Amino acid sequence: MVKRLLRLMTELSSHRWISRIMGAFSHSRISRFLIPAFIRTYHIPASQAEKDLREYSTLNEFFSRRLKPGMRPVTEETDALASPVDAMITAMGKIESGTILNVKGQDYNLEELLNHSPHQELYKKGFFFVLYLSPTDYHRIHSPVTGKKTESDHIRGRCYPVNEFGMKHMKGVLCRNERLITYIAHSAGEVAVVKVGAMNVSSIRYSVEGKSAWEIGEDLAYFEFGSTVVLLTESGIFSPRPGLEPGTKVKMGELLGFLQPSK
Repeated sequence: MVKRLLRLMTELSSHRWISRIMGAFSHSRISRFLIPAFIRTYHIPASQAEKDLREYSTLNEFFSRRLKPGMRPVTEETDALASPVDAMITAMGKIESGTILNVKGQDYNLEELLNHSPHQELYKKGFFFVLYLSPTDYHRIHSPVTGKKTESDHIRGRCYPVNEFGMKHMKGVLCRNERLITYIAHSAGEVAVVKVGAMNVSSIRYSVEGKSAWEIGEDLAYFEFGSTVVLLTESGIFSPRPGLEPGTKVKMGELLGFLQPSK
């Protein structure tokens, strides 16, 4: 009964107009007074922020903050795939015939996740990471490779939560929520960075609109409040770093594994 009630409440709160109200408040100057409480509640290491706390004029501005230079060193390994975010690995593994298996007990169809894009053919036997960003985490998304944008796709959708409850009890959250997908061609093939919106996230934005190429670790996009990134690698080109498993916390720039052209 309790789960039914929570599901109903989540369904009602997932509408975009509610997220717009929350987004409008987080962009208002009055919201800046919540920044100290936000830091205490989520144990955020505010000393890593690029600016002094008094310089952030809204809660959203603080939430999408940049960090001081050097706070997130990027792997220098050759042929590296770097983590695009600070996050917990919710799920990872091989994509089986176009299906992402067992993400909190649910399977996801690649065709639906990528909005029926022709790019799906590249990933049907590839590798995936589901990376969950909690409110505590740094919320900018960086390029996991050095490469050029081949396409970008923005899919309007709902705003279901992507926390533990939402992922377990709401059907197909990753395919139903708003998504901003960036396909990046690199020396070994292509990766897809699928940025998935969440409840109370008013938008997902590119850091520099119109930019079409990035170095590994370069600022790519950011979330306004917590969410998830699904990172996909093309079939037959990726080997994960030993020791990674669901439940592992990773930092932006940390080595996830190695990319090599398929033979």
